[in-house]
Amino acid sequence: MTYAYLFKYIIIGDTGVGKSCLLLQFTDKRFQPVHDLTIGVEFGARMVNIDGKQIKLQIWDTNSEPEPSYLQAGQESFRSITRSYYRGAAGALLVYDITRRETFNHLTSWLEDARQHSSSNMVIMLIGNKSDLESRRDVKREEGEAFAREHGLIFMETSAKTACNVEEAYINTAKEIHRKIQQGLFDVHNEANGIKIGPQQSISLVGPCPSQQNSSDIGPDSGCC
Repeated sequence: MTYAYLFKYIIIGDTGVGKSCLLLQFTDKRFQPVHDLTIGVEFGARMVNIDGKQIKLQIWDTNSEPEPSYLQAGQESFRSITRSYYRGAAGALLVYDITRRETFNHLTSWLEDARQHSSSNMVIMLIGNKSDLESRRDVKREEGEAFAREHGLIFMETSAKTACNVEEAYINTAKEIHRKIQQGLFDVHNEANGIKIGPQQSISLVGPCPSQQNSSDIGPDSGCC
């Protein structure tokens, strides 16, 4: 499948907020409640249609990354993994769990880390996940909205379990990246910005998005910028 652009995303946030589930729900449309933690990253990709263009979203989930506030000796190697992905990301999903206030309290540290190591134009979507657990809510929606306004982020509450707003979170981030491209804020010829121009014939591609097609070429050589 040809595409006009490839956008590289990174998903960040405390352990257990549902980062891997958000990735799986978007790429495979399924929910896996029990997920094995592994050292390193998980990776997925999918095509979406933005303003009549096919866009390939390439998503990296650093699910095993220790929280920046609690970095200890011996964990620096893990941090270096994420720093390299920050530098090459056009978009970031910054995730907290609405049922665990400590994950919300750590957002400032995550945000500082992201902005220190990424492009100043990287689009950050703040996500309050697990909205299906309303009875256990520990962080009000208004608090998430206020944090997003204060720091210039896009905000959305999602449920990786029910798929509520998962699609919208990824697509709205892509729309904002595309808008910045049109405004000339991203140098699309510099792949360090997390954007790669697709095969030349795809630049003028228009038409409906394939029926939520999942991308199968998700290996390390599949257009990683």
